[in-house]
Amino acid sequence: MTLSYKEVAEIVKIIDASSCEEVVLETEGTRLVVRRGSGADINAAPSPNQTNLPPAAKEQAVQNTAPKAVTTPVANADVVADGVKISSPMVGTFYTRPSPDDAPFVEVGARVSAGDPMCMIEVMKLYTTIEASVSGVVTAILPEDGKLVEFDQPLFIIRAD
Repeated sequence: MTLSYKEVAEIVKIIDASSCEEVVLETEGTRLVVRRGSGADINAAPSPNQTNLPPAAKEQAVQNTAPKAVTTPVANADVVADGVKISSPMVGTFYTRPSPDDAPFVEVGARVSAGDPMCMIEVMKLYTTIEASVSGVVTAILPEDGKLVEFDQPLFIIRAD
């Protein structure tokens, strides 16, 4: 199985929106490695599996290994009329609890402190915990548990203290 340019570009876009430092994807006969960093490995000899990628995909993967700003919880918060809106920093599946048998991270009416876990977003079996950027009371949980959320989609409203 080979990856198309569109598939590689979508993978790189998802990784770029996350706080992952490195992702290694291996499928039948194909290995894709995307790293954030100084780019010191760019001139290294490609692995035999990397030759399966189309030239445009290789170029895209190399371009996206340059250092980028990591999204912080404050970067995905906006002040709205009802309080502070916490938005999704990436596309993925929204989960309100760490596992199906556990209690939710937060519920409407719960008091949270800055840095408290609010939810998890799963992208390709990688889970990112979204934290509260302010202290206050959760007034709304907007997406349904287990549903796909888009980049910058509002997740929570917190009435700040």
